[in-house]
Amino acid sequence: MLCNSAAAQGLTVPIIVDSAIPQSLTVVPGDPVEGERIARDMTNASCLICHALPIADEPDPGNIAPPLDGVADRYSEGELRLRLVDPKAINPDTVMPAYYKSEGLNRVLELYAGKPIYTAQQVEDVVAYLMTLREAP
Repeated sequence: MLCNSAAAQGLTVPIIVDSAIPQSLTVVPGDPVEGERIARDMTNASCLICHALPIADEPDPGNIAPPLDGVADRYSEGELRLRLVDPKAINPDTVMPAYYKSEGLNRVLELYAGKPIYTAQQVEDVVAYLMTLREAP
């Protein structure tokens, strides 16, 4: 669980249950089209920095982390939400940044100091997009 002072900053304080955050961070459902745009946005910590996405016209996917094609077949919505919010809750040694957590972090770019990389709605949009990434039948 995130620090209580996150609530003071107006951030939703998610509850972790069985390596997942089962409840949405927002009342508005995630938009997978907006989620894809966010995941590809190289001006704001794009997923493409480390991951390959199954996007035919993507010129420079990352290769540091696992490819995300079929990710919805491997993880639940809640598991993906936790991976975006606080990946160190799953793997303390990961280099993946916490996209929603804003406290207790190390080596944070000044641009993101004391605030999350993604808003709660952006997290939900990216999760909605990732849930569309299924293996071909």
